[in-house]
Amino acid sequence: MERNDEKGFFSWVTSLVRDHRGALAAVARNEGLLADDALDAVQDAFATFLGLPHARKLAYEEDDSRNLLAILVRNHSRNRRRRHELARPHLSDSEVVESLADERESVDSLIAHAEAHVLAFQCVEKLATVQRQVVTLRLLEDQPGVRVADLLGTTPGNVAVLLHRAKRELRACMEG
Repeated sequence: MERNDEKGFFSWVTSLVRDHRGALAAVARNEGLLADDALDAVQDAFATFLGLPHARKLAYEEDDSRNLLAILVRNHSRNRRRRHELARPHLSDSEVVESLADERESVDSLIAHAEAHVLAFQCVEKLATVQRQVVTLRLLEDQPGVRVADLLGTTPGNVAVLLHRAKRELRACMEG
């Protein structure tokens, strides 16, 4: 009886290999391996799979077997790609690298901009409600003064005064 189970298991493994090797090789190729390395990763995954203690229990669970094999292939592919002897050198032209570095802001500059943005937001939050609405509508949403006056139920002259005072307060807050 055990001999039949053994025979059934190996025929199942044979059909599993035959039915899924193409899809598993595609998984390895998607992980960045070339065709030969992808085939090796698939073979390594099958060897790992057969060495698992619960491989025989999965003999009649085709979906679970296929999913586990895909995971094993992905892991073997990633490990294979990371190996030093298979890693491809990164070639780059020094002029291109230097021109890219010149176009980007430094990390310190980006941090300074972010800090200034946060400070400006905090300063706007400190303004009175009407001033905050005027700043939001006029400066951030770029609405004309007449439209802002209509929205707030005031005159365009009053909007201009509120905006002037809000700018003064924002400057003082940002400098202090």
